[in-house]
Amino acid sequence: MDTTRNPFAPGAGSPPPELVGRGEVLEQAKVLLGRVKNHRSEKSLLLHGLRGVGKTVLLNEIEHLAQEYGYKTILVEASESKSLAAVIAPQLRKILFSLDRMANVGNKVKTALAALKGFIGVVKVSMGDIELGIDTDPLIGVGDSGDLEIDLPDLLAAVAEAADERGSAVALLIDEIQYFSSKELSSLIMAMHRMQQKSLPLVLVGAGLPILPGLAGESKSYAERLFSFPTIGALTKQDAMKALQEPVLREGIEFSESALISIFKKTQGYPYFIQEWGYQAWNYAYKSPIDEPVIGEVSRLVGKRLDENFFKVRFDRLTPREKIFLRAMAESGKGHSKTSSVADLLNVKVTSLGPLRAGLIRKGMIYSPAFGEMTFTVPLFDEFIKRAIPDLPAARLSD
Repeated sequence: MDTTRNPFAPGAGSPPPELVGRGEVLEQAKVLLGRVKNHRSEKSLLLHGLRGVGKTVLLNEIEHLAQEYGYKTILVEASESKSLAAVIAPQLRKILFSLDRMANVGNKVKTALAALKGFIGVVKVSMGDIELGIDTDPLIGVGDSGDLEIDLPDLLAAVAEAADERGSAVALLIDEIQYFSSKELSSLIMAMHRMQQKSLPLVLVGAGLPILPGLAGESKSYAERLFSFPTIGALTKQDAMKALQEPVLREGIEFSESALISIFKKTQGYPYFIQEWGYQAWNYAYKSPIDEPVIGEVSRLVGKRLDENFFKVRFDRLTPREKIFLRAMAESGKGHSKTSSVADLLNVKVTSLGPLRAGLIRKGMIYSPAFGEMTFTVPLFDEFIKRAIPDLPAARLSD
């Protein structure tokens, strides 16, 4: 096959050649964008799902939709090492300068810039050693109290009012949103509450791990009335086969049905794995149709690539004790693991596992779907860790 024509795109956030199985979420986004632009109340979206299911791809797609609806957009990624203020302040500045260039009357843009200046002064946001220069005096009493739960709603309200004055709206899109602190997430929720109360044209679309609905609910009890929480999961067999077949058909190539079924079984419908298997199958095949023996031949290569890239980068962040904990999880059964079962395998008390478990949740490696249960946030990670650590270490964790 001509590798330069390979339609598949395995990568972090890379748009797939065929976006399938996400129509319902995109329709929700269109309704949200259309209603809020017209000052009608609608729940913002917090997408959640495992690693590799395409949440970042969806955020990018929703950003494009927002721009088509006339929104100014902010697309950022949260991290463990950067505060919410540091992540969004530079982008808010960029939007306000963009609005300031639009021909219209009024001074709400300048008011919002003054509010941002005061906000920056309090949180001391800077880009490296260069302060975010705003050539105006700070607006005293707006966004400058030093309490993020007070300041962020004030600031975003000022930005939304500035956009509204220019006949525009703002879409704030945040990936990996679970990395924000409880205080920061609470501030975001309170800000969106303000948007709904005042019918202001600013929406939030966030994406994160399956713990996100729980984090939002713990932060503010009214979060479920402000947000919809679409689950982004694996593709159905039909959608997975379409994601593989449609791109190659446009290139005059096809997969046999047996090959499609084989890839679906190996990937369990997870979009990132589908792209990886499709990419390697195209490169390995000599002719059309790409048949099942080709899939068998490339499986070892795909497995090695996933182990060295998708899985290993996460595995290498773990401490030795965390690796043993996860190996015990994989040993205790496929799917959900009970904390008590892991404790039995490791010959320790359940209570002694608390700090390890909490650390792994913070690192985004596991989450708790129900009390006393744990599961991996990375699809097929249980199989990988069994390959990485063939036998559960004889030396168990001690209390």
